[in-house]
Amino acid sequence: MQSIRSLLLTIAGIAFTLMAFVFTASLGLALVGIVSVVMIGTTIAARLAPKPVRATVNRNSANRNSGRQPREPRIWNDGRGTIIDL
Repeated sequence: MQSIRSLLLTIAGIAFTLMAFVFTASLGLALVGIVSVVMIGTTIAARLAPKPVRATVNRNSANRNSGRQPREPRIWNDGRGTIIDL
């Protein structure tokens, strides 16, 4: 009788351990799926973001005005904000 009880408890312990393993593995897979969807969404959003426009100075006009009157500031709007070139 004692050996049958210990055999049943061993089988129940193995079954419980197996169920806990399956539950943990399914949670892990769900977490990996959520993280991968978020990473893919971040990558797509970064690709669709507009590229920054670099402001450059025309060196020739800056050199021509050196030593004379200061040149007029240039102000324009590129559609994303006002640019003031002093």
